[in-house]
Amino acid sequence: MPSNSHLYAYARASGLSSTGGLDLQTSGGTNSCGEAAHPRFFTGFLAEAEPAAVALLALANVAGTRYYQPRPTGMRDPVVTCDGERLRFEAFSACCGVYARLDVLSEALDGERLARGTTNVDMNHPLQLALARVRGADPLRLEVGAEALAVTTFDGTVVERKVPLPYRWVRGFAEVQAICSGFDPRARLAAVDAARFLRTLPKTQRGVLWVLPSGRSLRITSRPASGAVGLSGTHRLKELLPLLRFGGQLTVYGPGGAIGTQPAASAWQLDLPGMRLTLALSPEVARGFSGEGAVLTELAEDTVLDDAETVGALLDFQGRIDPDALAETSGLSRERVRAALTQLGTAGRVGYDVAEAAFFHRELPYDALRAAKDNPRLAAARSLVDVGAVNRTGNLCTVRAGSFSYQIRFDEDRASCTCRWWAEYAGGRGPCTHILAASLDPATHPQENRTI
Repeated sequence: MPSNSHLYAYARASGLSSTGGLDLQTSGGTNSCGEAAHPRFFTGFLAEAEPAAVALLALANVAGTRYYQPRPTGMRDPVVTCDGERLRFEAFSACCGVYARLDVLSEALDGERLARGTTNVDMNHPLQLALARVRGADPLRLEVGAEALAVTTFDGTVVERKVPLPYRWVRGFAEVQAICSGFDPRARLAAVDAARFLRTLPKTQRGVLWVLPSGRSLRITSRPASGAVGLSGTHRLKELLPLLRFGGQLTVYGPGGAIGTQPAASAWQLDLPGMRLTLALSPEVARGFSGEGAVLTELAEDTVLDDAETVGALLDFQGRIDPDALAETSGLSRERVRAALTQLGTAGRVGYDVAEAAFFHRELPYDALRAAKDNPRLAAARSLVDVGAVNRTGNLCTVRAGSFSYQIRFDEDRASCTCRWWAEYAGGRGPCTHILAASLDPATHPQENRTI
């Protein structure tokens, strides 16, 4: 698996202090003034100590787990973004199949917002042990900044760590926002009903299941139906169970539009006091978000690059991006702004919040753009264009790859290919290499027919 090394550099290790402080250190990143070694975002208290501690522990558990072919793995530290109102903690599982985000909302933060920006935070084992000891009435002090993100409880106390950062793990940040931006809410369950449903899920699972609203709960089916949401790997929802004792509501999201026969991703959002925890699951346990190809069309489309540069210059860590306001400020149409935001998402600069149906701005504290450029399907497509392997006749396009030739047909609203990839996935994992090659070659694929 291709990877590079990322250096986490913290002022000190996270852990319990002698005065009862639980420190979570920050490493690198960007604030409103530019790059910073230890950007400082917030100092104050969390209004709900125990739910916040359990939710942060759930985030750390996801980051340290490999759900597909489980084996011991090192944890890649979560990303935290402050938009001036809320804090967003994000992490991927080691297998890239589960994305977790904890949104700590304004009503749960009692303190001073110092700046806006994004950084990594140290979530080592001593910190996780300390979070597990936080109980109901304990105060929880939070400092996100140059010295520490400190969580202070009444029962308690420059480290460098180089870790391999696989390109596919980084690419997951780009893919998950593109996939989730097409989700609609499918079901809402009260905490007690959600707990009852999750406890009845099979411990082991073969194949893909689907869930459908049924009264106040959900029912499992082996076949897709109207309104169904895909669920592969029921064990990937286990981090929700310890949080359901705090009440709230579980909302299940799935792709909008007609339900196909292919496995589909889903998102499970739990509302907590002043917080939201969201778990997004890839279509199958063996499939990480990094391989879904949801952003490949935008990566192949050169026409939005200038728009993305214009829109990117207007972003300032907004927690909820308003496309209409960006359109007015930039002079672009709303459709061009939307396309530009999708393009910015391919570099990890934009995420998507299903609860608010809105994009938000962040700057990942590592090179996400390099991972996007190195996408193997896109790189192979560019190579085919470079050697003149694309030839168009009418609505048909022939792409030669080695000793084989593939036929791409462009209809009014989609393209199809004769390759094995397209036969197996029919666009469910993004365009194949040959459709991308045809899309990249303007001489053979005019602009008006570039819909993939």
